Amino acid sequence: MRIAVYPGSFDPVTLGHMDVIARAAELFDRVYICTMVNGGKSPLFTTEQRFEMLCAAVEALPNVTAELWTGLLADYARERGAGWLVKGARSGTDFDSEFAMAQINRSLDAGLDTVLLPARAELLHLSSTMVREMIKYGRPLEPYVPAEAIRLMKGWGSDGKP
Repeated sequence: MRIAVYPGSFDPVTLGHMDVIARAAELFDRVYICTMVNGGKSPLFTTEQRFEMLCAAVEALPNVTAELWTGLLADYARERGAGWLVKGARSGTDFDSEFAMAQINRSLDAGLDTVLLPARAELLHLSSTMVREMIKYGRPLEPYVPAEAIRLMKGWGSDGKP
């Protein structure tokens, strides 16, 4: 069985993330979406809110499971029996960063390989950082965020903020 892990902070999950998830679901028998804590970022949403949005967004994908994880990604992949990490890349900068991380993860688990899926042209501008700015200024989120996540955000606060 081909098992992959797609990790991220998903603060919040975007249509760009969903594109990578859907494409990974076509390539692999089982895909685990690993909601992680990134110590270098100050998230807008709590870990539980990010996880809840992600679960709602992937519910229709039968071979995709979202989970929380606070440890090393290589350990999570090993526990799930995954042989691949899936990452999205919007630019050369993303590629360079993901290439370095792939080397680190491979050094932790020699059987763990990384698959980079380039962003589709129409999604190149999307990032969680950009979406957080849209939230801050009360802009519509429909062009950027899955409908399931927007519904949850609106339930957390009248202006869509957590």
